[in-house]
Formats: sequence, C-alpha cells, structure tokens
Amino acid sequence: MTATTHTTATPTAGTSASSNRTARRVLWAAQILLAAFLLIGSAMPKFAGQKDAIETFNQIGWGQWLRYVTGAAEAAGAIGLLIPRLAGVAATALIGLMAGAALTQILVLEPAWAALPAAFAAVFALIARDRRAETRALLRTLKR
Repeated sequence: MTATTHTTATPTAGTSASSNRTARRVLWAAQILLAAFLLIGSAMPKFAGQKDAIETFNQIGWGQWLRYVTGAAEAAGAIGLLIPRLAGVAATALIGLMAGAALTQILVLEPAWAALPAAFAAVFALIARDRRAETRALLRTLKR
C-alpha cells in the first residue's frame, strides 16, 4: 500500500489582500452611489420644498421643520460618506436615520416602503464595519 499525501490549498496573503481591495472598491462604489442618492434624490427635494416632500411631512404630522432637519442629516451623511476619515461615523449615523425612516414608513406612511431604508441601513452597516478602524482613530483623536 502506498501512502498518499493530502494537501489543502490555503489562501496566500496576496489573494486575501486582493479580495480586501476588491471589497473596499465595491464599498466605495456603494458609498458614492448612496451619497449621490441621499444628496440629490432625497435631501435636495426636501430643501427645495418639492410638493411630494411637503405632503409626506404633512402626513407624518410633526411639521415642516422635520423636513429640513431630515434633509440636513441626509446631506451631512452624504458628504461624510465621501470623506474616508468620516465615512464610518457617517454610515453609523445614517443607520439611525434609516431606522427612523423605516419606522415612520411602517407606523405612519406606507409599510411596504420600509424595505428601502432597511436595505440602505444594511449597506450602511457594512460600510461602518469596514471603516471601523478609521472611526476608532477619529474617536481617539477627539478624546485627546
């Protein structure tokens, strides 16, 4: 009987680094697209007083001041997503904003539309996780 040797392939450091770079590029693309949507497709209509935005915030019942606050939070988050040092913090804050949007859809507006902010929140969670080192460094800087 001859002895056979079983070898298992282990990923090399180069393969791991390559997949990390690819994942980071995919997240950057998502960050850019989400930032564009938040700024152009969501915040700007709120600031401009688009009819649909006004009607939506009338349905919510908290007044139009909330439309401006929401638009400002979306714009700030969009800008933060594009700055590497702030991207993790921005993504984390946007998770909260999206949770509020999903709850508002479920409780006040149209429950079926809650899936969109929930999906955005999931992507923001991936971004926040990927940018956690930058977020920790920023927090250490602020503690000093």
